[in-house]
Amino acid sequence: MKKTTYFLLGLASMVLLTACSDDDGNSSGFSPEELVGTWDLTAVNVSSEVDLNDDGVSSSNLIDEQDCISGTITINADNTYQFQQSNFSITPITGGLYFVDCNGTVQATGAWASDGVQVAFQGSTTLGTVQLSGNRIIKTVDQDLPGVLSYTYERR
Repeated sequence: MKKTTYFLLGLASMVLLTACSDDDGNSSGFSPEELVGTWDLTAVNVSSEVDLNDDGVSSSNLIDEQDCISGTITINADNTYQFQQSNFSITPITGGLYFVDCNGTVQATGAWASDGVQVAFQGSTTLGTVQLSGNRIIKTVDQDLPGVLSYTYERR
């Protein structure tokens, strides 16, 4: 109940800030209408390049290295969303190597609000508040390996 109250207060604050913003013609950010749609996970960035699939090419994007990682966010016009993403863990192995284990899916639904620069997702500790940049939604995590720096979603 406490989390819901804090979310509703945050949602109301974001709505008020958006409603009271000046109209200076600045086209940066997103309008709520521009956020509506399906966004696909295109990058799970880690701090160091890894070659998990042993193809001889290292990447800092785990999606390039692991076929089992995927995700989507569907943002609806009625301020609800659906989220699903592969659940995975990263385990260090000797010699600077890492193992990624995909084990199921994380799913969430709830309400969302945006000020044009950030989107707050109620009902998901995985998403929480994300940043909008260009045509991307970015969730910054900033974990050192074995961990994730950020997740990037792009409009479908």
